[in-house]
Amino acid sequence: MLDDALKNDIQAAYRRVLEARSLSPRHGQKLMIAEIARTLGNIEVDDQGERRSDEHVCVLEAGTGTGKTLAYLLSALPIAKARGKRLVVSTATVALQEQVLHHDLPMLKAQSGLTFDYALAKGRGRYLCLTRLEQVMDGAEESPTLSLFEQSVSHKQEEVGELAAEMATAYGSGEWAGDRDSWRDAVQDAHWRQLTTDHRQCTNRRCGHFSACAFFKARRKVEEADIIVANHDLVLADLALGGGMVLPPPKECIYVFDEAHHLPDKALEHFHQRLPVQGAMRWLNQLRKSLPDLHAALAVQPVVARLLQAMPEQLMAIEPHLQTALQMGRQLLPEPSSDFRNDMPRHRFEQGRIPDALREMAAALCAPFAALCRTLESIADILREALDPDKQNGLPREQAEEWLPLVALLHGRALEAHGLWMAFAAVDDVTSAPPQARWIQLESTNNGADGELVYAASPVSAAETLARHLWGRCFGAVLTSATLTALGRFERLQERAGLANRYRYRQLPSPFDYSRAVLSVPPIAVDPAQRDAHEQAIIECVKGLGEDEAALVLFSARRQMQAVEDAIRSSGNAGLADRLLVQGQRARHELLLEHRKRIDKGKGSIIFGLASFAEGIDLPGQYLTHVVITRLPFAVPDDPVGATLAEWIETKGGNPFMRITVPDASIRLVQACGRLIRKEQDHGRITILDRRVLTKRYGQALLEALPPFRRELAR
Repeated sequence: MLDDALKNDIQAAYRRVLEARSLSPRHGQKLMIAEIARTLGNIEVDDQGERRSDEHVCVLEAGTGTGKTLAYLLSALPIAKARGKRLVVSTATVALQEQVLHHDLPMLKAQSGLTFDYALAKGRGRYLCLTRLEQVMDGAEESPTLSLFEQSVSHKQEEVGELAAEMATAYGSGEWAGDRDSWRDAVQDAHWRQLTTDHRQCTNRRCGHFSACAFFKARRKVEEADIIVANHDLVLADLALGGGMVLPPPKECIYVFDEAHHLPDKALEHFHQRLPVQGAMRWLNQLRKSLPDLHAALAVQPVVARLLQAMPEQLMAIEPHLQTALQMGRQLLPEPSSDFRNDMPRHRFEQGRIPDALREMAAALCAPFAALCRTLESIADILREALDPDKQNGLPREQAEEWLPLVALLHGRALEAHGLWMAFAAVDDVTSAPPQARWIQLESTNNGADGELVYAASPVSAAETLARHLWGRCFGAVLTSATLTALGRFERLQERAGLANRYRYRQLPSPFDYSRAVLSVPPIAVDPAQRDAHEQAIIECVKGLGEDEAALVLFSARRQMQAVEDAIRSSGNAGLADRLLVQGQRARHELLLEHRKRIDKGKGSIIFGLASFAEGIDLPGQYLTHVVITRLPFAVPDDPVGATLAEWIETKGGNPFMRITVPDASIRLVQACGRLIRKEQDHGRITILDRRVLTKRYGQALLEALPPFRRELAR
């Protein structure tokens, strides 16, 4: 049980923050603090401090205005410190991460009376590599590694050299911490790739710049911090490496996942496999051409010499099968459309089942790629060993430093290729779990008119992986967001994120008075299947907006958004056309800034946006008084992962539309409606122009899952 001392610490810290900020306690916030404290405080441990309780996770849906960040920091931090654990706060967006880091944590430290240190954790690729910086400044265009990059970088060398010199000065003087995000200007990806490194190429303590390394300086701060601020991608990447590589091991952590509804999709992205076939053929060909140089530089070491001698045979075993994969893939793809660049052909294998000939080809590629992976890994290990001054393996340090980046890069690419072909060679057992999604597609390239043929595979659910590697290993966890339930229930999240029924689940009351807003389905609303009538309804709705109104019109398709914009601009109503701000015509932050400026001047402003504007847009008060939802936010049914899952559900006698499509649409609809009420005094109107919400049997469930707005439904 949570002991009285910890209870008192949490309550006292809460009182101090409220008094310092002249705030009144919020009912939902107090409930959230209590739920987190009850869950984390009741975790049972053995004599070694290891968790033995299986009720160590709580899932809390708390709407905007609850004060989630303060609640989870105040409740989780004292318990983490008392248990000797680290608190990892993970967000899905940069905006929330910066708010936690630069606003919430400094405020808590100044006003709560709690003593703690905090640090931001970022991946190695966000930091400057001093070895790479030195190579660029010394003219690394002659480095053998650069010959393996698929795009030419030599013509940008002067620009990169100038940038490198500026960065060297700023880092050396202490004006810059060495991370990409805090550099004064945006850095092009092509430039940054030459100035950073990854975990395979990094030599860690063997590097001559280790003591001054920006990444390891930051990591030392992370190792000393009580609270570590991260993001979902970094947490998942660390878990994929086994845990404890950048963040502490999961068993030493209490995680808080804010914006937790993003976690399942983020997890799927990390387990996704893809291989551009022509790209693989190019780097394998480049490797073959580089073998004489590798021999000349590294064969002085007898083990490396033996490994290099085996490589030609491995390459010969791979290349014919890759050529077959290219031919088979092109035969399976549909003919490209006239709009080749924007509508690339794709072939998805139904239920993830691929033809026997393709599976046999994939199986034939697994063994030689596995052999190549082992060879490159062994060479890389020997090169790293040669960098250790305490070990002598017959290879000069200078040679090892020069060639390790190349070998590590190739090892990473070989691992990716091996993972893809393993996924295509596998035979799924679909009796209890869905198959992997598998597909091939063409992707546009800068210089290839025919496109790049890509083989891809992905699990359709991350539930098992998250259950085993995250929830099963962590000391404790809190998941929170304004939208965790679908149709008012947690089942969809449980299914996608692998969350057990025994965990704690709670929907917390909102502080907002939703009766200040009206939810309307007007008489002009029609079924979007009536395309022309639906488009006309949107146009009429936009024309009816007040001249000083602050509105957000959410579309599900760019083409329809463009068509409505064109119709309004050609209607002769210049005043209305001048009020339009359309997503994609300027940067998002510039568009929102212009919108606010117009409202501040007492003018009207109408934002046209797509799905990304239905979440994360914060326009409180007068900046947004009307949200128009043109269409119920059902997912576009062309996603290979979702389509494969739907097929599997159907084979089990289920209804994928009601099990997946409608619950997911419910979450998106709640998020879209959530753009309106951001503060306690906000008010306005939400208009839905999709009559299916009234006429279809699922419509009532979608409406019931929304907050209790006043309703004006033209049935």
